[in-house]
Order: sequence, then C-alpha cells, then structure tokens
Amino acid sequence: MRNLPIGVFDSGMGGISVLREIKKLMPNEDYIYYGDSKNIPYGKKTKEELEKICLDIGDYFINRGVKSIVIACNTATSAVVDKFRDRYNIPIIGIEPALKPAVEAYKSGKIVVLATEVTLKENKFNLLMDKYKSKAEIIKVPAPRLVTVVEDGITEGAEAEDAIKELFEDIDINEIDSIVLGCTHYIFLKNAIKKVLGNNVKLIDGGFGTAYNLKNILDNMDMLSDKNIDGSIDVVNSSQDKSKINLSYKLLNI
Repeated sequence: MRNLPIGVFDSGMGGISVLREIKKLMPNEDYIYYGDSKNIPYGKKTKEELEKICLDIGDYFINRGVKSIVIACNTATSAVVDKFRDRYNIPIIGIEPALKPAVEAYKSGKIVVLATEVTLKENKFNLLMDKYKSKAEIIKVPAPRLVTVVEDGITEGAEAEDAIKELFEDIDINEIDSIVLGCTHYIFLKNAIKKVLGNNVKLIDGGFGTAYNLKNILDNMDMLSDKNIDGSIDVVNSSQDKSKINLSYKLLNI
C-alpha cells in the first residue's frame, strides 16, 4: 500500500503547481497527474456536471490503484470533496483559497481573492470569507481568462499582463495588501502579476499547505513510501493532446 502512487488532478495544467510542492516534500513517491483539459473550464460547469466529471476521474484513479487522491483544484474541491470522502476509502486531500494565511499576515488595505466563478459562489468559500470579513476588507474577483492564458502555455509577456490589468481596472493597486491566488493555474502567472502590480503586493497560494497536509496524513497513517530513489510522474490528459502532456512536464520545471 505505501508504495502505491498518489493521484493528483485538476481541470488542466493548474494542479501541476500543487504537484510541484508535493514532489518537493515527498520526492520518493510515485505520482499520476490527471489533467482534465477536455472538460476545462470547470468554473463554467454546473455543480451536477462537475460531480459527474470528477467522480469519473476518481474512479479512474481507484482503477489505477492509488493510495491517496489530491483534488488540486479549488473549484473541484468545493463541488466534490465530501462526495470523494464518502465514496473512496483512501485519504482525500482538497485545496481551498489560502484566505487564512492572508488574513494572518494582513496589515492594511484590501485582500483580493482571485478565483473562478464557481469557487467564489460556493457556500464553502463564502463560509470561509464570513469567518474573516471582520478582520480584513476582502474583495472577490473572478478571473476565468487567467485559466485560459495558462492553458495556452502563456505565463509571461504582453498577453498575460493585459489579462491581469483587466482584472484590476476598477481597483486601486496602492490599496491592495495581498492577493490570494484561489486557482492553482494562477501561480504560474506570479512573475506577470508582480510586473503589473509591483513587488509590494503579497501573493498567497495554497499549494504548500496542501502538500504539507498530505504528507502529515500519509505519515500518520504509515503510508509514506519506503523507497529511497526518486519517484516517477505519469502525466495523463483527457484531451489526448500530446502538447498538453508536454506542457505539463514543462510547467513542472518552471
């Protein structure tokens, strides 16, 4: 059991950013990464559509024989994490916008949460926001175009920067304390965001926290790999597009 692979999935390339953090903490583990580019964007799906799509992926992982599943997508976590935990008898790890660390580091100004429409509308996120709204001014900003930009392999340059500028046309950049990257795609745009908004704005994402949580759970369950060699990564993409698989491996090394 302990040497079975870990399954990680996302609507496309975004979850690679989470897999990178997991790989850093647990280099000896084997991984299967499932990028669901065929069904992107998740943020435009109904909850019922998402449940069907994600449960099919969960079943795929179970058939492949994984010891844990990481839902490396904020949108999918909001929609299906509870159903996964009911359905599968292995550790299920989700991700949510890293609002707590943003509030803990808050000084003044506004905290901007960038995410998909589904994540921002879900009760799960709004309960989290209600918990902290008395401690900081929090602004929700849907950013679906940023997902498309990353899926096209664009992480820097004019097109990426223009997409970011559009999001902040009505927000005074000087009033921003931090930006919560509430979609796993957005971390790949970190340099472009800093170029547009400056280096004083803190960028916060949940990738490391998710990786750390996974490692602790597997350790407590005595499920960490006992191999002393570097593990493998098998990238699968629902679109059957080899360029998407090649881009996934490229993003792993950015």
